Amino acid sequence: MNTKWNFKEAEISGLYEITPFNADDVRGCFTKDYSKEIFEANSIHHDLAEVFYTTSYKGVIRALHFQRVMQQPKLVRCIWGHVWDVVVDLRKDSPTFKKWLAFDLVGEEHNEILVPAGCAHGYLVLEDSIVSYKCGEKFYGEYDDGILWDDPDIGVEWPLGLVGGRENVILAEKDKNLQSFAQFMDTYGGF
Repeated sequence: MNTKWNFKEAEISGLYEITPFNADDVRGCFTKDYSKEIFEANSIHHDLAEVFYTTSYKGVIRALHFQRVMQQPKLVRCIWGHVWDVVVDLRKDSPTFKKWLAFDLVGEEHNEILVPAGCAHGYLVLEDSIVSYKCGEKFYGEYDDGILWDDPDIGVEWPLGLVGGRENVILAEKDKNLQSFAQFMDTYGGF
């Protein structure tokens, strides 16, 4: 599959669905998933501060994370496997405040999303996966925070049937102990 760059802004302002450059041939494929020049030519400013990867098993939920201070815009791509990715707008002055959107990120499709600062991010792993994060701000452990993945006030409709149901969800202790949306609002009132 050969693809050229395509940028599509989602309903949440600053959130983009991106098809990067990809060229297949008899050797495999070549993918360019970030170019400062190409992003800026499409009116998107995203400087890289750091890049990291997560490896996750089917059934893992990593959610819904953000940094309280020094928020991290991030370019997220599943480079191998398949994840159902969720973004929640936590910017109190945004017309889409508290809205969540989901995206299928599939390694073989090379698709990615650019998550703006002020949004929570997470995903359900539908196949063992490796996910790349190209962040516009460094990770600061002291500001690391999040909201419970199944918080009823946000109401993300996770496709748990694709992993065999809620009983097959794998959560880190950190994610089991995150705050509710109501607690987030009481403490921060949004971003």
